[in-house]
Amino acid sequence: MSWIAVVPLRQGGEPKTRLAARLSVGQRIALSMEMARRVVAALGACPAVMRILILSSEPPPSGLSGEWVADRGRGLNAELDALRRDLDTPAMLVIHGDLPLIGPEDVAALIVGAEEKGYAFAPDRHGAGTNAVAIGAGHDFAFAFGEGSLARHCDRAPDAALIRRPGLSLDVDTPGDLNAAIAAGFRWPPE
Repeated sequence: MSWIAVVPLRQGGEPKTRLAARLSVGQRIALSMEMARRVVAALGACPAVMRILILSSEPPPSGLSGEWVADRGRGLNAELDALRRDLDTPAMLVIHGDLPLIGPEDVAALIVGAEEKGYAFAPDRHGAGTNAVAIGAGHDFAFAFGEGSLARHCDRAPDAALIRRPGLSLDVDTPGDLNAAIAAGFRWPPE
């Protein structure tokens, strides 16, 4: 099965505001772009991923490959639901762009889980949020990203595979998350 991957990317303004006490605006922008590049590279290295779409209010910066899909400001879940409908409910991955440890093997595990169960979710390291969702072709689904999203996603697809891997679970939103990523091998700031 071939997959379409979507990477939601917030641009403009101040990204990662919970890191403001530790990183300047410029450093947070650089960190966000570095993590997004890693996510896109992992997707690009996975043979089952045929297209990578960057969902953003602005065209992605140079150095970040993928097709731009304009975010119309309806909110992430509404944007993803509309995009999937517009594409005629393909096999689709949605992977957030703030996973510094992700590799192609993580993407492959998510795809395998969805191909076996119809749906696969990657919980965050706290077990409350969802860092990635994979939905098999033709399966109905309504996205429910936001605080506490894992429980909502599991309610919508109770038989979904839960893919727990460091590359998918460790997203960076807080200084504690950044510390955990660095302790696990993420090099920041880059040398």
